[in-house]
Amino acid sequence: MKIFGIAGWSGSGKTTLLVRLIPELTARGLKVSTIKHAHHGFDFDKPGKDSWEHRTAGATEVMITSDNRWALMRELRDEAEPTLAECAAHMSDVDLLLVEGFKHESHDKIEVSREATGKALLQPDDPHIVAVASDAGLPEVSVPVIHIDDIKSIANFILDYTGLGSNAGAS
Repeated sequence: MKIFGIAGWSGSGKTTLLVRLIPELTARGLKVSTIKHAHHGFDFDKPGKDSWEHRTAGATEVMITSDNRWALMRELRDEAEPTLAECAAHMSDVDLLLVEGFKHESHDKIEVSREATGKALLQPDDPHIVAVASDAGLPEVSVPVIHIDDIKSIANFILDYTGLGSNAGAS
C-alpha cells in the first residue's frame, strides 16, 4: 500500500482537492482509502446515541455496524494521539492511502496553497513536500507546481511519484 499526503494550512482547500481527486483515481481502477487528521476537539458521536452512552460509561472501544458500513471509535483517555503509522496499520490494504493533514509527519505529500489565504508555504521547511497544488504562480518554489484545479495532472503526478502509474488497480 502506497501512502501519499495532502497537506496545507486550514482553509487552503485540502478536503476540496481530495474530494475531486478520489473519483479521478478510482475511475482509473485504483482502490483508494483516506485518513484525515482532525482538529483537537472533533467528535462525530452525539449525546443521546447508544454509542455515546457506551463510550461515556467507560468503554475503550465502541464499534457501530450495519448492513451499509461499520465504524470503530477508540477513546484515547490517557493515551497519546496515534501517529500516522499507527493509524495506517488499522486500514485495509488498498492501492493508495491518501492522508489529509498530518503535515508534520514524514510522508511524501503535496502542499495545497491558495493565494487568498495569505499563508506562507510549508514547502521550504518540509523536505517531504514533493509538489505544490496552487492557484498562483510560484516561481520561487523548488518542487513542481500544479494548478489546483488540474485534477488529472495532480493524479498523474501522484501515480507517477508513487510508482502506481502503470499499476492502476493492482493491490
